[in-house]
Amino acid sequence: MDDKTSVDGSCHCEAIKFKARVDVSRAVLCHCRDCQIMSGGPYRVILQTSEQDFQLVQGKPKQYIKLADSGNRRELAFCEVCSTQLYATSVVEDVPEGERLLGLRVGVLSQAAELRPRAQVWCKSRVSWCSDLSALHELDRQ
Repeated sequence: MDDKTSVDGSCHCEAIKFKARVDVSRAVLCHCRDCQIMSGGPYRVILQTSEQDFQLVQGKPKQYIKLADSGNRRELAFCEVCSTQLYATSVVEDVPEGERLLGLRVGVLSQAAELRPRAQVWCKSRVSWCSDLSALHELDRQ
């Protein structure tokens, strides 16, 4: 996959659909406690895009404002029907100049399997057992 590419995604119930232009080198695996709690897992993979490069195709996300581990206010967008989280971004009032970056949730993207993280962030919050999963028994389906 080239560094800059188009992606598309949707919430679980497909009430919300979107397209975006992204730089795949900006995909990160986040171990922050907020990502753990809000994803229900030990980490979340995020891919940044500019607000300008993001286009809603269908539906409108609901917004939730939270205080991040960094101390910044974050606007989280999700489907109010199925609760799928779509992205997080800065609160408009907190970005007086320049454009906002949206942290797309890679799991909602059709291209998720191709978007390998290039870095890990908030490693101080990483759960110890997720560093090496290779020893776990694998099943193709459950």
